[in-house]
Amino acid sequence: MNTRFAALGLTVLLSVVGLTGCGDAKPPAFNAIDITGANYAKDFALTDPNGQPRSLKDFQGKVVVVFFGFTQCPDVCPTTMAELAEVKRQLGADGDKLQGVFITVDPERDTPELLKAYMGNFDPSFVALRATTEQLPALAKDYKVYYKKVDGQTPGSYTMDHSAGSYIYDPQGRLRLYTRYGTGVPALTADIRALLKQAS
Repeated sequence: MNTRFAALGLTVLLSVVGLTGCGDAKPPAFNAIDITGANYAKDFALTDPNGQPRSLKDFQGKVVVVFFGFTQCPDVCPTTMAELAEVKRQLGADGDKLQGVFITVDPERDTPELLKAYMGNFDPSFVALRATTEQLPALAKDYKVYYKKVDGQTPGSYTMDHSAGSYIYDPQGRLRLYTRYGTGVPALTADIRALLKQAS
């Protein structure tokens, strides 16, 4: 082999090794889908059950998990919120650095009083937010959330089809992860711990 080309090849190889940083700490491999830098779901401007305006900046310093659902949901919504409450318990001393945010896709029935009581079933520190029926379509579009009313036997007995995943923001308020329904408490806890560690 031509020694000149061999030396050149070795130089390129060393450069690549240097760029990949074999000895450097690798970024965490998340269980959820890493959507860092996504150009959607950046923020919200909604009111809580006390009529107070809320947005992501209110939760600076915390990992924020945003889920869209409705209080009369029979399975996905209560399961998701119960798992999030368990994640908070699993975090121990860091539990107060996790903020659950529930946004209803059923503002017609989910009154502020009902939303406040619903959050109390899981964790009183979690916040339920409500868009008006006029605001909801634009909000859902920005968050790429699907929802649709499914008629029941009576006008008030309808249900709602909706997306079942959650968005996760780091303590700086940046969108980082999308976690699918059914990921489970251990995986979600590990991801949130990783985001908190990055911020420390």
